[in-house]
Amino acid sequence: MEKRERLQAAIRGDAVDRPPVALWRHFPVADQDPGAFAEAVIGFQRRFDFDFVKITPASSYCVRDWGVEDRWEGDTEGTRRYIRYPVQEPRDWAGLPILDPARGALREHLEAVARIRRALPEVPIVVTVFSPLAQAKNLTGPDRLLLHLRRHPEALEIGLRTITESTRRFIRAALELGVDGIFYAVQHASYLLLSPEEYRTFGRPHDLAILEVAVDAWLNILHLHGEAVMFDLFVDYPVAVWNWHDRETPPALEEGKEKVRGAVLGGLSRMRALVLGTPQDVEAEAREAIIRTRGRRFILGTGCVVPIHAPEVNLEATRQAVERIPE
Repeated sequence: MEKRERLQAAIRGDAVDRPPVALWRHFPVADQDPGAFAEAVIGFQRRFDFDFVKITPASSYCVRDWGVEDRWEGDTEGTRRYIRYPVQEPRDWAGLPILDPARGALREHLEAVARIRRALPEVPIVVTVFSPLAQAKNLTGPDRLLLHLRRHPEALEIGLRTITESTRRFIRAALELGVDGIFYAVQHASYLLLSPEEYRTFGRPHDLAILEVAVDAWLNILHLHGEAVMFDLFVDYPVAVWNWHDRETPPALEEGKEKVRGAVLGGLSRMRALVLGTPQDVEAEAREAIIRTRGRRFILGTGCVVPIHAPEVNLEATRQAVERIPE
C-alpha cells in the first residue's frame, strides 16, 4: 500500500498491510528560517519514511505578527520561551488586526510549507494549527488568559474572533499549497484549566469555525494536549484522527477509539520509551498498542512531539515496529 492509501484505509477501519506510523519533532534554531526549517523537515522524513509529515514549527509562527517575542533557551522539547506578550490589558484584545497570510511570519511559514510539499509530493502532509485559545495564551500569558476569560469575557471574545478569522485565512492559504489536512492543537480542554462549560463557551465555537474551512481535507487530526482532557467534548468534531497523551492521561487508546468514528493516533510514551528506553522497549509498547486496538483505526505514534534528545535508534525502532505486526 502507498502512504495515502494506507492512511485512508486505517481511518475507515479497513484492513491495512501494516499500521500507519508517524513521529514529529521541533527543529529549534532552524525553525526561525523558512529554508532551513523546510530542509530539516524534509531530511527527517527522508531519514525515517513515516506515513505522513506533521510540520512542527515554533508555536509563535502564528502570533509573531501581533508582536509576540520569544527565544530559544534549550528546552528538550525544542520549544521556545515567550518573553513579550503584546496583550496586557483587556482592551488590547480589540486592537488585534486580522492577519494577512501573505505577509510577515505567516508568509515565511507558508514558504516553508510550499518547499516541503514540492520536495515530498507523494507524502501526506499536515500543517500545525493552534486553537484560538492556545494562540490567545501566547499573546497574553497563561495566567492572564484565564483572568481575562473569567473577569473580562467580552473583551477576550473580541480577540478570539480576530484570531479565528486570521487562522481561517491561513488554513485556506495552506490548503491552496496542497497540504492534506491540519493538525489542530487544542491546549485548554483540560479539567485542570477550564470547566466543560467554559470550554463550550470560549473554545468549541471557534474550533468548529476553524475546522469548517478544512472540512474537505481528508487528513485532519485533532490533538488534545495535556492531562485530564475533556475527551467526550470532542468526539463529534469533524476530523479524521484523534490524538492525545494516551500513555499519560485517560482515556486509554482502545477506549478512546470506541468513542470516535475515525482513527486514533498514539500508543508510545515519549519519555519512558522514546527518550529513556531501548529499541526493545519501543517495540514492546508498539506491539501492545497494536494488540489493544486490533490494528484497526489505529496509527502508531506518540501523544505529542518527540523530545529532541530522543535517540535516533528509538525513532528507527518505531518505524520498524509496524513491519512486525503481532500474529
